[in-house]
Amino acid sequence: MNIPLLQSEHVGFSYEGHQALTGMNFTIREGEFVCLLGPSGCGKTTLLNLIAGFLFPTSGRLRFRGQPITRPGPDRAVVFQNGALLDWLTVKDNITFSQICRRMPQQARNVISRRMTALVGLSGFEDRYPYQLSGGMKQRVGVARALATEAQIILMDEPFSAVDVQTRESLQEELLRIHRKTRCTVVFVTHSIDEAVFLSDRIFLLSKPGEAPMEEFRIDLPAPRWDENNRLHPSFLAVREKIYLKMRRQHAGDRAVVPQGIGVGEAYAGS
Repeated sequence: MNIPLLQSEHVGFSYEGHQALTGMNFTIREGEFVCLLGPSGCGKTTLLNLIAGFLFPTSGRLRFRGQPITRPGPDRAVVFQNGALLDWLTVKDNITFSQICRRMPQQARNVISRRMTALVGLSGFEDRYPYQLSGGMKQRVGVARALATEAQIILMDEPFSAVDVQTRESLQEELLRIHRKTRCTVVFVTHSIDEAVFLSDRIFLLSKPGEAPMEEFRIDLPAPRWDENNRLHPSFLAVREKIYLKMRRQHAGDRAVVPQGIGVGEAYAGS
């Protein structure tokens, strides 16, 4: 029997009388890149925290490889918005922090750090400290640290939101190359329609509880996925427009119209 890597069955989450998520039904299979997209307050980060095991559903069931998620574990690694690096450790030691905690010998850790820094384009920076890195480089370290754990799924919470547009697009392309090489499973939270369409195999479009059920969009772009020309491909533009209009209607009701003179997706792409 082919069990999905991750399965959500009617998952909901509430706290202090507030319903943050309700009726979440989906499966994610190995090697997929899935983006969670939606407006602020729709529960994207809450869902990511449920998958990570930082929170627990108040209704429904969330399973990883067929087993209920009851706590955080090494099979699920998280990349946070701000990188969450340890300022007193070098790049090398930040990347191999989980191996340090397991008391892995220094020589073995060096092999891992060299492999990971090469993978994310940071060879030669192993002995730098976080204060010596740019924002984009810090996020690369965060990605490398998650990959170094050899987790089965990488959970990314708006990891590129704090960098400039050019750096963000470069990091997106690099992430797709890494995904192709490692075939890791990725669940990626974003507010940006453009980012979600460029990165994803599938997009889960969330809305605030009670407004609309989750919708799924499948993305079909030419290989290699990281080709910058894909941002202008007709398939990219078509699905971006479809999602944009869905989000407009969620925000303003069925009376919503696309403002004249504003490009489709522009209002949300950088939010």
